[in-house]
Amino acid sequence: MVDVSLEAKQAVKVHKALGEPTRYKIFEMLIKESNLCPAELENRLESVALSTLSHHLKQLTDCGLLDSQKKGTFIYFSVNWENAKKFVPYLLD
Repeated sequence: MVDVSLEAKQAVKVHKALGEPTRYKIFEMLIKESNLCPAELENRLESVALSTLSHHLKQLTDCGLLDSQKKGTFIYFSVNWENAKKFVPYLLD
């Protein structure tokens, strides 16, 4: 049995998450503009329901690419730059 490091497991999670086109597009949007709430993302994405968007944001957060911050009743998402530089630096250029 091959011993897989935690870093390798996280890299796989990151690339699986970005393998879905909508999540890839969300990540690109957040690279360009930080601190967006789901409602703002929903307005910019065509034909993505808020419930589906929430699922995508959870996947991106769980793999470590996004951070979230609650302000009042809103949650704002931004790129976790440390993990993005580590696992997908080619997307940041």
